[in-house]
Amino acid sequence: MKTLKKALPLIIIFSFIFNLGAFTYNQEIPRDIAIAFKVGSAEELARYFNNTIELAILDKEDVYSKIQAQQIIDNFFTDHYPKSFEFIHQGGKGESKFAIGKLVTFNGTFRVTILTKLENDKPFIHQLRIETEND
Repeated sequence: MKTLKKALPLIIIFSFIFNLGAFTYNQEIPRDIAIAFKVGSAEELARYFNNTIELAILDKEDVYSKIQAQQIIDNFFTDHYPKSFEFIHQGGKGESKFAIGKLVTFNGTFRVTILTKLENDKPFIHQLRIETEND
């Protein structure tokens, strides 16, 4: 009984740390976004688009509707079919999160930058940039 009283504070601290870690994990960019890039699915990616999205792909940059952005991304995936995709860095504060990813295609390697904001507890992509990676 005496040992349990000594161990109880440690158990509570470890439980708190592990629960905090699970909370932080849920605050990252959704894994489905990475999967959409891996398989080249503009339709799946567009599920996370805000009603309007700032989109910059190579040398073309503007604010587009969700439907227009999906078509542009679909054209990009047609011209640059993905081999692999991975997030290399994620961060953010509050309801805004960002991620930097590396997209390897059959026609080159690209740096992908995503900015999401929570709205009604769901992350929406507000900005998406796909730029040629400088090695």
